[in-house]
Amino acid sequence: LYSGTLAIRFAAAWFGPSSIATVQLTLNCFELAAAGFVAGRSYRARPMTAVSLLAASLACIDFQGITPLGNFEPAMPLNISWLIRLTRDLLTDARFLDSWLATAGTDLLLAGSLIAGGMLSRPPEKPVSIAAGA
Repeated sequence: LYSGTLAIRFAAAWFGPSSIATVQLTLNCFELAAAGFVAGRSYRARPMTAVSLLAASLACIDFQGITPLGNFEPAMPLNISWLIRLTRDLLTDARFLDSWLATAGTDLLLAGSLIAGGMLSRPPEKPVSIAAGA
């Protein structure tokens, strides 16, 4: 998953450089929502099963070494293995609390976007008709 640098540059010019991280996170949320939507559409009978499998496979991948198009930042900030390491460090030293909260919040937001995209891919409910009995 790759956030376009054109949108990030536009946001930096429009809102200022302090908004770059927020724009990147927003684009990553949209990317994961789209991935969840596609996963849900790929298995229409049980869309949330497909999204759960996608989430489990993304949780197993360490994105720190993957850099799209030669950038120096990871492809996606979703990094469950890093959160597990931070949790272990937090249990031994409370100085890691701020970093753990930021990482957990980001991962929760990204996972929520993936699930929301999957929920949007479900087939629409059949509308209730008042003339059904007539």
